[in-house]
Amino acid sequence: MFKKIALATIIPLFFGVGCKEEPQKKAPAIKQETPQNDPVEEEVAADEPFKLDEENAIDFFFNYQKGLTQNRVKIITSLGDFTVQLYDNVPYHKANFIFLAREGYFNDTQFHRVVKNFIIQGGNSDDLETSKKRSVIGRYLLPPDTRKGYKHHRGTLSMPSSEINNPHMLASPFEFFIVVTKPGSYHLDGDYTPFGKVIEGMDIVDKINEQPVGKGDWPFQNIYIHKMEVLE
Repeated sequence: MFKKIALATIIPLFFGVGCKEEPQKKAPAIKQETPQNDPVEEEVAADEPFKLDEENAIDFFFNYQKGLTQNRVKIITSLGDFTVQLYDNVPYHKANFIFLAREGYFNDTQFHRVVKNFIIQGGNSDDLETSKKRSVIGRYLLPPDTRKGYKHHRGTLSMPSSEINNPHMLASPFEFFIVVTKPGSYHLDGDYTPFGKVIEGMDIVDKINEQPVGKGDWPFQNIYIHKMEVLE
C-alpha cells in the first residue's frame, strides 16, 4: 500500500504540482512525493552503465526525439484503458514519456494521487522495484516548456515539477497528471507543461477520479498502471 501523496507532495524523488478548484480558494499544489521506503542509492563504478543525469538528459532527449514519429500511448490500468496523444512541439517531454514507457518504467506503478474534480496523478510507487528502476534510469529534471500555447483543459496530460531546490519549476520526469476539471484547471497554465491529451477513454480517467481516497489523496484501493504501450 502507498504512503500518502498529496498534490503538494507527489513523486518519490523529484516533483510537485499545485491547484485550486474555486477561484476564491487557493488550490493544493501538485508536487512530488518521496516514499519512505526508497532506499536504492546509485553506486559509482568505472564500468557503470549509462544513466541519465542533470548533465546529459537534454542532449539525450534531443537525439532521442529525432525521427520519433510515434505520438500515442495506451495506458492499461486496473480500472480500464485509455489513450493519450503527445504534442510533437513539446519534444523533450514527449521523448521522455515515450522513453520511460518503452523502458517499462511505468509498469506496475500506480495512480497515487486522486483529487476529485481536479486531477489524477500517476507514475509513482513506494514499491522497491520502482525505486530500482529509477536508480537504473538515472536522476534528472526537465526544463519547463510552457509557451507553446497549450492550456490545462479537461483531459490534458501535464508534468509535475520538483519542489527540491527548484526555483525554475523544472519538471519531474517520472510522474504525470491528467486534468479532469470541466472545462479545465487554467490556474496551472504557465507553471506546468502540458505535453499531451487524452484522445480515447476519458470515461476511464473519470472512473479513476471517482475512487474513494484517504488522507493525502491516496486511493484506498491501489489503482495500478499495469503497462504502457507506445502505439505505431
